[in-house]
Amino acid sequence: MNTPAATSLTMAESVVEHIPALADPEDDPAYHVFIDSLDYLPAADVALVREAYRFSERAHRGQVRLSGEPYITHPLAVAGAIAEWQMDVEGVVAALLHDVMEDTAVGKSEIAERFGQPVADLVDGLSKLDKIEFQSHEEAQAENFRKMLMAMAHDLRVVLIKLADRHHNLQTMAAVRAEKRRRIARETLEIYAPIAGRLGLNKLFRELQDLSFQLIYPMRAHVLARALRAARGNRRELLSRILEGIKGRLQEAGIEARVLGREKSLYSIYRKMLDKRLSFSQVLDVYGFRVLVKNVPSGYLALGALHGLHKPVPGKFKDYIAIPKPNGYQSLHTTLIGPHGTPFEVQIRTEAMDQVAQEGVASHWLYKDSEEFGADLQKKTTKWFHSLLDLQSGTNDSSEFLEHVKVDLFPHEIYVFTPKGKIIALPRGATAVDLAYAVHTDIGNHCVAAQVNFKPQPLIAELTNGDRVEIVTAADAHPSAAWLSSVKTGRARSKVRHYLKSVQHDESTVLGEKMLDQELRALGVVASELPVSSWKNVLRDSGNKLIKEVYTDIGLGFRLAGVVARRLLAREEAAQPTDRPPASLVIRGTEGLAVQFAPCCQPIPGDPIIGSVWKGKGLVIHTHDCLAIRKARSAKPTKWIDVEWEPEPGKLFSVRLLVMVQNTLGALGRIATEISSSGTNIEHVNMEEKHPGLYTTLHFTVQVASRTSLARLMRSLRRIPEVVRITRDQGLTA
Repeated sequence: MNTPAATSLTMAESVVEHIPALADPEDDPAYHVFIDSLDYLPAADVALVREAYRFSERAHRGQVRLSGEPYITHPLAVAGAIAEWQMDVEGVVAALLHDVMEDTAVGKSEIAERFGQPVADLVDGLSKLDKIEFQSHEEAQAENFRKMLMAMAHDLRVVLIKLADRHHNLQTMAAVRAEKRRRIARETLEIYAPIAGRLGLNKLFRELQDLSFQLIYPMRAHVLARALRAARGNRRELLSRILEGIKGRLQEAGIEARVLGREKSLYSIYRKMLDKRLSFSQVLDVYGFRVLVKNVPSGYLALGALHGLHKPVPGKFKDYIAIPKPNGYQSLHTTLIGPHGTPFEVQIRTEAMDQVAQEGVASHWLYKDSEEFGADLQKKTTKWFHSLLDLQSGTNDSSEFLEHVKVDLFPHEIYVFTPKGKIIALPRGATAVDLAYAVHTDIGNHCVAAQVNFKPQPLIAELTNGDRVEIVTAADAHPSAAWLSSVKTGRARSKVRHYLKSVQHDESTVLGEKMLDQELRALGVVASELPVSSWKNVLRDSGNKLIKEVYTDIGLGFRLAGVVARRLLAREEAAQPTDRPPASLVIRGTEGLAVQFAPCCQPIPGDPIIGSVWKGKGLVIHTHDCLAIRKARSAKPTKWIDVEWEPEPGKLFSVRLLVMVQNTLGALGRIATEISSSGTNIEHVNMEEKHPGLYTTLHFTVQVASRTSLARLMRSLRRIPEVVRITRDQGLTA
């Protein structure tokens, strides 16, 4: 089905009617206000914008929005927002034309011919993939976001126009059905608002959050807004006292500054109430103050003066001037205890920093006096977009890619230091593995340990703000699947998954070849003796280009080895039952991800085993007597493969033991000592007291090489006087 990509009122869902056109579209008062706002552009550029408006109006003529307004009102509003940032003429023209390729018959070549290739590329980057068929709305959303992100990395104006487009859509959703309003608002909270925040567009970031909040939870937003208005009145005198006190202290210190009061956004108050389980009356720092100074030294002097006026809250001071946020944000943050014990936050920064704090990358166009800084911020932002695109290398799955990006948009950050003093920003809760991949993929793929503040720490231990972290690597080290449950950055998650998939792919190729050889031997044929023509037929029918690809499909469970074997022979008698017993597949246990050992029965060398190939998982090994597969074996006996162990075990295997002991002092220590002295590693232990005061059952998970070594261990444990009973837990007591 053709599912449109998501989410704009500017899609085919807009109502198309043949309505009379305006006598003169340029008579619209909104159009005149828009043209007047272009006074920063040369006259020739303004003439091009006028032409673009007329072109867009003709293209959309006869279309109206769900609200009943002429469709041209939407691109005009988006272009107006872009003009507020004083973007160049190409950006303004692209904003006016951003929907013509998607909703009209106008093509990219026509736009390029009339307005230039850069404008055509911008409009193309903003257009959705509505000609491609997707299986679901989620897949369409993810693939469209991938396309948009690629365009953003090429030209930052794409994201600014897209954000202005989304902002206007959220403002004009009264006519949209409630379900769709909520879906678009949730997408905005998950993707577009965090992008605005990451780009430093803090004013737009807060507005997108508040609009989305009001669309998802209209009643909650209404009640909270009413409570905020009431609190504003109740606290007016207190806030005035604090404001006058700050101004007076700065004046006494000879610091020239502007002091502004500010109010937390509705959504940020809501999130704080939700995250900390507070009522509105318990959220004390609803109001704050911003101090704008002339230069950086004045900012630090102002900080000292205010700390002398009111006591600071320990641990609440943040210096984003010395260590700016990745989006270029710079400010000093401190929380002070005001009159009556009321805490309030103060942000101290220069006027130029405030411009960047409000408009982020858009300040490059808006504030010419900070152009050099804005250009540097643009370079950093472009680099960040390219790092997001790098996440694609680990997957062809658009939904997985979108998941990685959402992880990377996590708003709360910590700052850690490398041994050379480089500062790296990571999401809160990040691990040393996240840092390793942030530095370089090879370091992440080969990290084995971490020194945090000169002390050894596990790779998956959470880092904290200000940590000095040194990553230790080894040439033979490789990523672990267990890392996926602890890493926080999209980059680390993507790289680990990419490695595991490539390893599984290679291991599955080897397994598939062994499984096909097994089937061919059962049919009395040696694989190496097959003619090339036999493989040509199989490759033609399967759509694979290489024999290796067929092996991989077999190992991953996407093709049955028996079917491929008979197709290779292409003989009538090959399809008939053979008297030869099927050969068993021999495994060593070191095949890696291509062979998985079922957690229900935990087979170990020496156990009679059987296997089944599952799509995408490879070969899963169970013991013959595993209860978990009893029904499946009887229902589909042909799905199961006889498997044998190689004589020499290739690795250690986990196995569970149940040990019932008498409740005596030191029993656990003696058992653990006996296990360790036998050369066996304890992976996990816990206990349950089934007969209070008499017996305790200990649950051990240990690593053994084979069934024989397990038997020796169990015999040695039985000799301990406190041990009443010991059994192997294979999930057979269901």
